[in-house]
Amino acid sequence: MLNSERSRQWLGSAIDQARDRFHFELWAYVIMPEHVHLLVYPLNARHGIEVIRAAIKRPVAKNAVDWLSENDPEWLNRITVRKGIRSERRFWQKGAGYDRNVTSSKALQNIVNYIHMNPVRRGHVQRAVDWKWSSASFVSEQRPGPIEVDRILSEWWD
Repeated sequence: MLNSERSRQWLGSAIDQARDRFHFELWAYVIMPEHVHLLVYPLNARHGIEVIRAAIKRPVAKNAVDWLSENDPEWLNRITVRKGIRSERRFWQKGAGYDRNVTSSKALQNIVNYIHMNPVRRGHVQRAVDWKWSSASFVSEQRPGPIEVDRILSEWWD
């Protein structure tokens, strides 16, 4: 469902709003047709990654459900899951995702490269900088993309 420009824009807006509210930097990202990678640096220890992740995912899911309700209601059945007697609409895959703390500049560089190479590995583009919904063009060429990225702190980047 992240294949459309519309849903990617929802995600970009949600990231920007979460950054304002929960004070974190975005160091790298890629939005793929079926998944997302974000590398964030929280500036406030009070806001854990679970809070940040929920602040990003909830508005995107709400926008998707609202749009589907109005424009393609048959799709709602595909994202509706039963939980006992209740049902819920699930835009995102079940589970919390994969989080980890980065502890070295080498690990950071490997993660940024992994994130940026996703569209190349999948055959969507020849060069990472050519994927619109990625921070690769900013990190490599200082070209802004659709989501503003913060510069990685110099002590983390060799």
